[in-house]
Amino acid sequence: MYKRLALAGIVAALAIPATSVAADSGHGHDGDRPDTIDLPAGFQGEGVAVGARNNFYAGSVTDGRVARGDLRDGTSDVFVSTPLVPSATGLKADQRHNLLWVSGAGTGMAAIYNLKTGAPVMALTLTTAPAFINDVIVTRDAAYFTNSFTPELYRVPVSRSGEVGTPETIALSGPAANFVAGFNLNGIEATANGRTLISINSATGELFTIDAMTGESALIDVGGMTFPTGDGILLQGRTLYVLQNGNAPGGINQIDVIKLRRNLTEGRLVDTITNPLFETATTLARKGDLLVAVNSQFGGAPIDPESEVVLVDLDD
Repeated sequence: MYKRLALAGIVAALAIPATSVAADSGHGHDGDRPDTIDLPAGFQGEGVAVGARNNFYAGSVTDGRVARGDLRDGTSDVFVSTPLVPSATGLKADQRHNLLWVSGAGTGMAAIYNLKTGAPVMALTLTTAPAFINDVIVTRDAAYFTNSFTPELYRVPVSRSGEVGTPETIALSGPAANFVAGFNLNGIEATANGRTLISINSATGELFTIDAMTGESALIDVGGMTFPTGDGILLQGRTLYVLQNGNAPGGINQIDVIKLRRNLTEGRLVDTITNPLFETATTLARKGDLLVAVNSQFGGAPIDPESEVVLVDLDD
C-alpha cells in the first residue's frame, strides 16, 4: 500500500470526462486512511466484502485464497491459506451467521468459512454442469449465487443458528433468462426483506429484479440506459451502485449511481463516480462513507502491478 497522488492527478486530468464526478484519490476526510491497499503476494483480486469494525475480505480468483485487511490501517494478510475451492470470485461477509460465503467461479462450487477465524465450514457443489459461479448475496435465511453461463440461481438455506442447508436450483424466467454469448448474470443484491433480488447482465448491461423464490424476473428501466461490463452491484436503500469494469473495447471503468423507484422497476442515473486508480475494478462494498472496490487488473495494470483494493470516499 502506498500513496499515488501525483500520478493519480496526472491520469485524472487526462482521463476523466468533465461530465463525471471524480472521486478524490487522496486522503479524504481521514488523514490516515490510504487510497489503495495492497493484497497479499500472489493474489489476483476479484471479489470484496466488508465485515465488522474496519475489516474487509478479498478473494484470489487464481487459487481461492482469501485475505482479510484493515480499511483504516491499510494492511492485509492471508486469512484463508488452504481454500476449500480453488478459485474465489464474489464474497459476502455474513455477520448474522458468522459465515464468509465465497463464489467458486468455474468450479461450479461455493465455499464457506468462519468469519472470525477463517476456519473451513463447508464446500458446496451448486452445479456439475459447465458454470461460472460469479457472485453471492446473503439474506436472513439464505445465500443466493449467480451463474454467468446458465440462466439459473442457487439458493443455499441457512438457519438462524447458522446451520447450512442443501443447495437448491432456481430456474430464471422472464428477461433475466435471456442469455447471450459471454458472461451474463453477474453481481447480485437483495432488498431488505430478502424477497426480491437484483442482478445485472454484464454482456447486455441490463438490470433486473428477480423473485427470490420463483426466479421470475422483470427489467429495471433506467431511462433506456444500459451498463455494459456491469459487474459488482451494491444496494443501499433504493440507491443502486453499479460497477462497470470497462473490460471491453471502448469500455469505461466507473461506478454508476442509480436511484430506484419504490416499485424497483424503474430508476434514473443520478451520478457517475470515476477514479484514476481503477484498473479493471470488478466488485464493490461499502463501509460508512467509503466504497471499497477491488482491482482485478484483468485488462492490465499500467498504474500498479500489485493486486489491490481502491478506497473511494463518498464525502469528497
